[in-house]
Amino acid sequence: MPSAISRQSLVIAGLSVTVFSQPDAATPTDPVAILFLLHGRTSSAQDIEPTARGILDKVHEHRTNHLGLGGKADDLLVVTFDHRNHGTRLVDPLANWHWEPEDQTKNNVRHAIDMYAIQTGTANDVSFLIDFLPAYLFPYGERRISQWFVSGVSLGGHSTWITLKNDSRVTLGIPIIGCPDYLTLMSERAAQSKLTVGPPYFPESLLAYIRTHDPAAAPHTSDAPMKANPFWGKKILVLCGKEDTIVPWSASRKFVEELDVGEGMEGGGVKEWVVEEGTGHRCSDAMVKRAADFIWNHALVR
Repeated sequence: MPSAISRQSLVIAGLSVTVFSQPDAATPTDPVAILFLLHGRTSSAQDIEPTARGILDKVHEHRTNHLGLGGKADDLLVVTFDHRNHGTRLVDPLANWHWEPEDQTKNNVRHAIDMYAIQTGTANDVSFLIDFLPAYLFPYGERRISQWFVSGVSLGGHSTWITLKNDSRVTLGIPIIGCPDYLTLMSERAAQSKLTVGPPYFPESLLAYIRTHDPAAAPHTSDAPMKANPFWGKKILVLCGKEDTIVPWSASRKFVEELDVGEGMEGGGVKEWVVEEGTGHRCSDAMVKRAADFIWNHALVR
């Protein structure tokens, strides 16, 4: 039987946050792991709620079986919020659109700028919430937060990669139909729209920022010094659809295959990827199950 899921709303410095938990799933003394779950472009936090519930239900299934055998595991909370310029934070609908040269009413000339700014801003929001969410959730220090995770779909998957690169406190990440290599992804998309990778679509200042700060720009291969690699020791599950033409696996493949997280005894990292047959640009039920299994097996079990 699924455990009842509690839904708590918080406002943290003007940012509306929803926290999903299963109060009866763990004891008050169990450490708490927190997963930030990020939605896709033109979507909202409300739209990703079924995914949050699906992850919690599957984790609870694991927990019930594990505790029945006398095992221990960390509790899990799932946190959602709207990307910048999405949902309750929407200011300019056109900024969430893409290039449509044949329809000027829908043509967002700044598509490459807007999308990178939004996904970077969301990654910053995750780090901001890691700073302040504990004080809102547990003002008396009632629970100990043991681990921070991040996962996201599409635009949220892009933000997941950026968060993994930027915040050392985040130890597990599951990008779903997202991409760590923005220029490879967007260069292909620009070519499809017969646009050049240059001004005004890609201003030089944007290109310079991406080439410095993008996950793909960070040292991440086996020949990189361990301390310079921001992904070292992290647990990463990459989920893609084989038929995805919007964020194709080909844009991520080189980075993911080269990525060194220090697997095994060496660094404690884990790297897995699944390119799901017959799946396009969507988060499938199988992906939700894989995400929950990965979180349980590689982080929650003690």
